[in-house]
Amino acid sequence: MSHEFVDIGANLTHSSFAADLGGVMDRAADAGVTRQVVTGADLESSRAAAALAAAHPGALWCTAGVHPHHATEFAPSRHEELREILSLARVVAVGECGLDYFRDFSPRAAQRQAFVAQLEIAAAAAKPVFLHQRDAHEDFTAILAEFRPALIGGVAHCFTGGPQELEAYLALDLSIGVTGWVCDERRGADLRKAVPHIPAKRLMIETDAPYLLPRDIEPRPKSRRNEPAFLPHIARAVAALRGESLDALAAATTRNAERFFSL
Repeated sequence: MSHEFVDIGANLTHSSFAADLGGVMDRAADAGVTRQVVTGADLESSRAAAALAAAHPGALWCTAGVHPHHATEFAPSRHEELREILSLARVVAVGECGLDYFRDFSPRAAQRQAFVAQLEIAAAAAKPVFLHQRDAHEDFTAILAEFRPALIGGVAHCFTGGPQELEAYLALDLSIGVTGWVCDERRGADLRKAVPHIPAKRLMIETDAPYLLPRDIEPRPKSRRNEPAFLPHIARAVAALRGESLDALAAATTRNAERFFSL
């Protein structure tokens, strides 16, 4: 049986895809990854993602937002730019937004300000949020708890935590995005414990391409570039951990993505 998958997080505006994006999209479609949500990481890439989605109706949608790494660029004078991008037809969520205390590429106070601003914008625009959190769990959940009643939805993009973190996110009524991190038996041990406990209605899958190439994929691409065509590999790993068939996993995650992003 052929399966249909939705990759909810693909960084298709990344420079590594510039030379062969057509081939990347063809390989994805051949693998059953018929729809993708392109991630916006700053205002420039969000605008590029929106243009890409507009050029591929039926196959691509996108998010628009400012990753915590770029928080200092998101001055109040630029908030209107984000609102304008969000008004475009195929822009379905606000993000990638959140906190990253692992890299600290932006001061933490600036990260928190940018996060709060985007949650306010998402609430006003009635768009769900596409969330990033690394080593900032307490501040992240505290800020989100304050805004959650006003938001129509949120997904913890590239969730890598264990059962305890999962519990906190489920209490905030978040959906959970699982990447190829789950295919790494060393770094992904906590996530592998959490995956069976994600409610079926909250689970979505993503590659985060070109990042996070699944560690156990064969044959291994020479470039080490991850791409949306590898999503079924991730889906098989997730299904195995949950004791589910690939059919059931594909159907549920596709339904969830359709509902969450209004695809």
